[in-house]
Amino acid sequence: MVMKRDLKYLKLLAKSFPTIQAASTEIINLEAILNLPKGTEHFVTDLHGEHEAFSHVLRNASGVIKRKVEEVFGHTMRESEKSELCTLIYYPKEKLRLVKQKERDRELDEWYKVVLMRLVQVCSAVSSKYTRSKVRKAMPPEYEYIIQELLHESKGAEANKHDYIAAIVKTIISTGRADHFIIAICNLIKRLTIDSLHIIGDIYDRGPGAHIIMDMLGTYHNWDVQWGNHDLVWMGAAAGSQACVANVVRMCCRYANFRILEEGYGINLMPLVTFAMDVYGDDPCTIFRPKGVDAEGLNPKHARLVAQMHKAITMIQFKLEYQIIKRRREFEMEDRNLLHLIDKEKGTITINGKEYPLRDRDLQTLDPADPYALTPEEKVVIEKLTHSFEISATMARHMQLLYSHGALYLVRNSNLLYHGSVPLNEDGTFKSLVIQGKEYAGKALFDKIDQLVRQAYFDNENPASKQFGQDFIWYLWCGPVSPPFDKDKMATFERYFLADKEIQKEHKGWYNVLKNNREICEMILKEFGVEGEPSHIINGHIPVKTSKGESPIKAGGKLLMIDGGYSKAYQQETGIAGYTLIYNSYGLRLVQHESFESTQKAIEEGKDIISETKVVEFLDKRKMVRDTDMGKQLKVQIDDLKQLLVAFRKGLIR
Repeated sequence: MVMKRDLKYLKLLAKSFPTIQAASTEIINLEAILNLPKGTEHFVTDLHGEHEAFSHVLRNASGVIKRKVEEVFGHTMRESEKSELCTLIYYPKEKLRLVKQKERDRELDEWYKVVLMRLVQVCSAVSSKYTRSKVRKAMPPEYEYIIQELLHESKGAEANKHDYIAAIVKTIISTGRADHFIIAICNLIKRLTIDSLHIIGDIYDRGPGAHIIMDMLGTYHNWDVQWGNHDLVWMGAAAGSQACVANVVRMCCRYANFRILEEGYGINLMPLVTFAMDVYGDDPCTIFRPKGVDAEGLNPKHARLVAQMHKAITMIQFKLEYQIIKRRREFEMEDRNLLHLIDKEKGTITINGKEYPLRDRDLQTLDPADPYALTPEEKVVIEKLTHSFEISATMARHMQLLYSHGALYLVRNSNLLYHGSVPLNEDGTFKSLVIQGKEYAGKALFDKIDQLVRQAYFDNENPASKQFGQDFIWYLWCGPVSPPFDKDKMATFERYFLADKEIQKEHKGWYNVLKNNREICEMILKEFGVEGEPSHIINGHIPVKTSKGESPIKAGGKLLMIDGGYSKAYQQETGIAGYTLIYNSYGLRLVQHESFESTQKAIEEGKDIISETKVVEFLDKRKMVRDTDMGKQLKVQIDDLKQLLVAFRKGLIR
């Protein structure tokens, strides 16, 4: 029965479906979609600027394309031929260039014929779980008709259609469009292999190419990101937080990662360079020498300059963080203010009654009478750096992507995705945080954080509100009850200036201890509205020490920790080069990757990332669209359309 209060909505719906026939046809279409297999979801995390490895994993879909090629051709092709075909799909432009250098014109035509038909077969396999409409929308417009014909006619074509297909292929080659067509169909295969991509935080820092990753994502068809602590500190810097700017620049100095600042975002580092040379020109700044892969290629003179810049921005950072801690007493981070505890003459610092010698005693910008005051020159440096972040057009474009595609967490198809933790007390209850006089815990805390992060960037009409949002983003970077951080402190000062390993320790929150408990994970899932089987938490941030026998599957399969060391800085610790997760209609597969050598070797030698796949969960019954979140939405639309049909037939709507 159609209620009168529903008529207003149904009249609006009738504008899109103005007749019984139109509404009925749409119901038939939606019902058919519900019975298609669920699309494949791809989960990655902690990319940390490793753009080459990420690009390759994106291209090979964590081995899914390789498995499709194996399914289609099995023993009918040699392994070397299947490997060549996979490489062509991953890198069509580059591979075609190599093939054309090797093959003579006559042989090239034969190669084109064979490869085109093989690509059509693979494309047919990956498109089989989608509607024709969806496949058509994914096609490049210039080849839409041709690809549709080839896909349709290649599926069990009758004998009298063979000449028709052969004529299409021959014409593609004779008109000189073979290369363009191969590139188009390879890109379509990659597009259809993965339905959605989930990045569970930390695109930024350490590696050189976070900006390149963001450019890739800008053209990717369907993706989302759950903000990590390293993403958030960049978001804070882009919003205008000076403390976040100082942290970002310090980390780039620490790893000699200037490509992202200068080439990626056009950040003017000259004020910092000039200041560092003036103040620390005679200081070797030994403990601030950069480390990591990018630092290895620096000549001694350049390495010394980077160390001087590193030291200069680090001291600026400590002073700026004091300002936030002073004006935000509710953060309860006074123990992080350490500069006033330094005895400059003795070269020591006294913490909790114990005196420690400083590893670097040349603190020229530290005034013992006012240790947290920025010098006039330091003020100029940080103001100019912050201005560069705020006016960078590329930075603004990438931040818009992070905001429009991102959030602190995501619930999708019975999986809860977040980076870091859900802060807990020792007894397993949700730990609360006071924000502007009100306590928040569990999901309410995550929702409040999400609002404040957006406020920091977008609330230009209320300076006080925007300032609080920026300060809170800094808290998310290093605060003790921050879900993406969740440690008692960030011991930046101690790691630089003190040799004592004990005082450098950062103690993780109770989530890290309790996360292996199935009941705790089920409590967290329930808090976020995820109940029933199968359901999982998919978590980034905490590297899994695979080399020491640690498993990424925890809490009886309820928790999947998939940070396996994408970042080269972590690979010695984890023993591998990252995990990814594939969730298709048959279940969950965890993919363990070895180190990626280079894009060049992948193209020239067909060297794929060596991956090991483990079935985490195999579904007894294949999951269809009707079993997904999208299916729930489609069912609601079908119910609405059925109500519209009733209204039409009863004459309530013309």
